Amino acid sequence: MKAKKSTSEYYKENPESAEKRRIWQRKENKKKKKKKYRAFLNNIRRRAGRYGNGDGEDYDHDEKKFISAKRNRSKKKNKKKNKDGKRK
Repeated sequence: MKAKKSTSEYYKENPESAEKRRIWQRKENKKKKKKKYRAFLNNIRRRAGRYGNGDGEDYDHDEKKFISAKRNRSKKKNKKKNKDGKRK
């Protein structure tokens, strides 16, 4: 079975695709909704006294606390929800 390539490996081998993706990301990040969301996250970090301290932690909206960025970004997005609408 062939191992699946990572996104970074794919874009290293396909510079045209990488540039196309960067153009899309720049366009996406300029949107009002995205700016507002980033401001919201920065505000949470400021109130918690974590803004700019380089601790490498992100705010997890499910757990309502700060966890490592690696753990937060690798969490499964489509978890099953119970009857209350909360995740199991």
